[in-house]
Amino acid sequence: MPQSTNFALHFNMQTFKEQIDNAKLPKHIAIIMDGNGRWAQQRGEDRLFGHYEGVKSVRNMVEACGEIGIEYLTLYAFSTENWNRPEVEVEGLMELLVNTIRKEIDDLHKNGVRLHVIGDIASLPASAQKELAEAREITKNNKGLNLVMALSYSGRWEIINAIQNIMKDVKSGKINSEMMDVSIFESYLNTSHIPDPELLIRTGGDNRISNFLLFQIAYAELYFTETHWPEFRKENLYQAILEFQNRERRFGKTSDQIQAKA
Repeated sequence: MPQSTNFALHFNMQTFKEQIDNAKLPKHIAIIMDGNGRWAQQRGEDRLFGHYEGVKSVRNMVEACGEIGIEYLTLYAFSTENWNRPEVEVEGLMELLVNTIRKEIDDLHKNGVRLHVIGDIASLPASAQKELAEAREITKNNKGLNLVMALSYSGRWEIINAIQNIMKDVKSGKINSEMMDVSIFESYLNTSHIPDPELLIRTGGDNRISNFLLFQIAYAELYFTETHWPEFRKENLYQAILEFQNRERRFGKTSDQIQAKA
């Protein structure tokens, strides 16, 4: 067999991870973890079974991001709209949240993961608030992956909350309206200390944003997959990263301008 054919065959057999350029990794990946309930129902199980199985995917993603050097991973775990789901499912999700944090925190800390939380945390049950506060305290000095959990979060809620706080500071004289620009507005968001996502992944087959990081994803690359969250694993993540690296990110410029700069 000709040498060139051998090379082509070898390249095609490479895993997605082996094809990734580690010098061009997205700094921040955000994931809408969708499809847990549907995945469970397709298997004759109740929706909560899917959420419990989805924890395995969370663990897998944290491990994968830590291995390849992703700096920030944000997971959309519970939206403000999710409070409207059946009471038994909401209660089960809150119980799962508390138990998962309690179970995983030692491993997260051991692996240098730092936990952040964004969203309306005051609306969560007291037990969840307590576990989150303790986990954040334990991991606050870690220097590895920054794991951001979006809980009782929505983009619209965050923007309105920011505007309300800006209005309070304008009224008190802390700032004035003429000072307002993008950087000032960003400082009032939950993510003021977090860089914007460069890659947004949604699992589960739906092609929408669902009120997630509406301000922050202005220039994020969007990646939608039919794979339901409980089945999303490292190779799925690497495939998304590889597609990200093969896209041209222009930020309003032309291809010629981007290529000239390169």
